[in-house]
Amino acid sequence: MQKLKEEIGVVLAPLVEMEEKLVLDLLEVPPEPDYGDIAFPCFTLAKKMKKSPAAIAEDLGNKLAGKQGLYWKNTEPRGPYLNFYIAPETYSTEVLKKVWEEQDKFGHTNLGEGANVTIDYSSPNIAKPFGVGHIRSTVIGHSLYLIFRALGYNSIGINHLGDWGTQFGKLIVAFKLWGEESKLKDDPVDYLYRLYVKFHQEADDKPELDDDARSWFKKLESGDKEAVSYWEHFKRLSLEAYAEIYDRLGIGFEHYHGESHYNQMLDQVVNLVQEKGIAKESEGALIIELEPYNLPPVMLRKKDGATLYITRDLAAAIYRKETFNFARSLYVVGAEQTLHFQQLFKLLELLGFTWAANCVHVPFGMIRFKEGRMSTRAGKIVLLEEVLDRAVEMARAIIEEKNPDLQDKDGAAEAVGLGAVRFGDLSNDRVKNIEFDWEKVLDFSGETAAYIQYAHARICSIIRKAGPDLLSWDDKVIALLEKEEEITLIKTLAMLPEKIIDSAESLKPSILARYLIDVAREFNRFYHNCPVLTSDPEIKKARLLLINATRQILTNGLSLLGIVAPEEM
Repeated sequence: MQKLKEEIGVVLAPLVEMEEKLVLDLLEVPPEPDYGDIAFPCFTLAKKMKKSPAAIAEDLGNKLAGKQGLYWKNTEPRGPYLNFYIAPETYSTEVLKKVWEEQDKFGHTNLGEGANVTIDYSSPNIAKPFGVGHIRSTVIGHSLYLIFRALGYNSIGINHLGDWGTQFGKLIVAFKLWGEESKLKDDPVDYLYRLYVKFHQEADDKPELDDDARSWFKKLESGDKEAVSYWEHFKRLSLEAYAEIYDRLGIGFEHYHGESHYNQMLDQVVNLVQEKGIAKESEGALIIELEPYNLPPVMLRKKDGATLYITRDLAAAIYRKETFNFARSLYVVGAEQTLHFQQLFKLLELLGFTWAANCVHVPFGMIRFKEGRMSTRAGKIVLLEEVLDRAVEMARAIIEEKNPDLQDKDGAAEAVGLGAVRFGDLSNDRVKNIEFDWEKVLDFSGETAAYIQYAHARICSIIRKAGPDLLSWDDKVIALLEKEEEITLIKTLAMLPEKIIDSAESLKPSILARYLIDVAREFNRFYHNCPVLTSDPEIKKARLLLINATRQILTNGLSLLGIVAPEEM
């Protein structure tokens, strides 16, 4: 698709007296196939040419009448658009050959030229269960990590752990009162969580427990050996438990820099703010007024000297820039924190950091359940591990029914189940809330990962039956791909590179996810209308090359969503 666009840019640029890059930026894919394959809108030329957009499109059509390029065969003005139609043979050869040669690198570019992109995602709270509420940040952030890496950026994953705060004072008190080391080692996170819940239940009748918790957290802040020992013990056991979930999901991070990592930098941040003269004392607290920017004021330090979450986030942002010199810094955090990030980025700007403009909040909606919003404190939480287990169990039951002779049912069920959970999130626009529906996410015929994975497995089955000898590149047979279903599938495959770029620019993996549904749908339409194994030998060879390219695009696209493409299921 890119070479087609570039060729159109070369043709149109002198006719409209624009730079080729500006022409390329205007080109778009029409909403209907009848409107051509690439459209050039003429609205922006109306003022300069003193004509209506439709008249300009007509003039351009007349100038290009009877002409054609290597990848386009003709043009047609339609209203304010000049539409270009591909030359099927050369275009199909270019697309399929590129996929054949580049294989798992098809769709990848060096757009980022090695620039660093820090991505803050997942960020569970230490000593609390990994709830399904964290799945959105985790899978959206990881997919963006993979997408930016595919575009030539150096992705740096940061797990900004919630490993500081008064909750650790509460945990220390709870463990000293009711804890047992043997139970802690058996299931550390669940046990710490139950102690945390018990603390809140007891504190309702014994408010002095809250005083004890504050006292222990103050000891922790002061470096008290016993308090630090408890904190490090709870943190280590929690991270070991989280690692099992991350390994299962195929997710890793370059850095586990939690809130505590920035404690030693907080005085420096406060001093910087005071030197810039943007803060004021208010009843002993340090405040920054943001009303001139239509934002509420920010407290950086309480009257007792304690710092706040935003103080640590300021320190973290400065540290990340100094350490990684990022081109962009992404924060994949729920939409309910939008105000916090608006304040954070404004503070960075007021401190004179021009790179604040490269800090971006990537908000997302909530996962909703019939039970209502999840609350860790109240002891009502849906564990991510339980969701994954249930997805795999349900996937295995479906596979058992559909393919009882499959040898590795467990492996296929794991791929399908985990893929269902990830895709159930990623296929939705991240800014919207999601209601998790088991029937929908595991529907083999719906807009799901299973639907895409099944298309991939079906292609693998066809290629196995054909035998490896028939699958080899042959320019001559591509011209035989002339049916509408074949050409449409090829045009769909060609769109992967730009869908990856669109996903990165919009910070929405859903664009790539929805595209893969289109690929699977067009493959199924082709499959039902264009037999492969029973075709004439030359057509069979051409169609094998086509479905192999389809298999590669599905594999490449799913991998950028962190989803496995099984060969059998």
